[in-house]
Amino acid sequence: MLSFRPLATALLALAIVGAPAVASAQKFSDEQRSQIETIIKEYLVSHPEVLEEASEELGKRQAAAQAEKHQQAIKDNADIIYNSPRGVTVGNKNGDVTMVEFFDYNCGYCKRAMTDMMELMKDDPNLKVVLKEFPVLGPPSVEAAQVAIAVRMQDPTGKKYLDFHQKLLGGRGQADKARALAAAKDAGLDPAKIEKDMNSPEVRATIEESFKLAESMGMNGTPSYVIGKQVVVGAVGLDTLRQKINTARCGKDKC
Repeated sequence: MLSFRPLATALLALAIVGAPAVASAQKFSDEQRSQIETIIKEYLVSHPEVLEEASEELGKRQAAAQAEKHQQAIKDNADIIYNSPRGVTVGNKNGDVTMVEFFDYNCGYCKRAMTDMMELMKDDPNLKVVLKEFPVLGPPSVEAAQVAIAVRMQDPTGKKYLDFHQKLLGGRGQADKARALAAAKDAGLDPAKIEKDMNSPEVRATIEESFKLAESMGMNGTPSYVIGKQVVVGAVGLDTLRQKINTARCGKDKC
């Protein structure tokens, strides 16, 4: 009887690396197919590490494809991402590296991310930070974002906005219109003007802009960042953010 083991092994290798199927190049009988399937099964049971290697390779390819997609999205939307007047700029407005953060006032991870942001700005005088409202966690988050955008409209310098931002994001309980207005008042802003402005076309346009940008870059949660040519999703921590900033600045984890 002919041995199909070398052919089966070749077919297995092709399948693992994602090569086009070769079955169409040669017709197999039912008996031959059954033998090949048995050989492949026996091989995988005896060498399960092959599946792990294939999974790792697939993960690498998917990550590379995602990174390429992110880079293109950043390139296509760079001016809006980094320079839109609808974002709030804090830190060094003329900094050599910009970190853009998309956040939600009801995101627990964003509270930790705020601490990271403040630490980064304190330690890095050349860092520019752009904050973008991205209220993905329901109606109360939308209300808080509407108030926040009205705060930005009232305070173009961003100084009172940053105070408001820390008070609201660092506070306890659910962020909604009432809590956001209270935080704005504590930060020295005019609540009556905010209530008037929070339903303006500018507020709606700001939120729409953030959602469109996030969609183009595949962001589906908060916090999410754009740093240089990289999209970073999640509260990755201070050290990782520093590494991403250094990569944007000098191409290495440490400059």
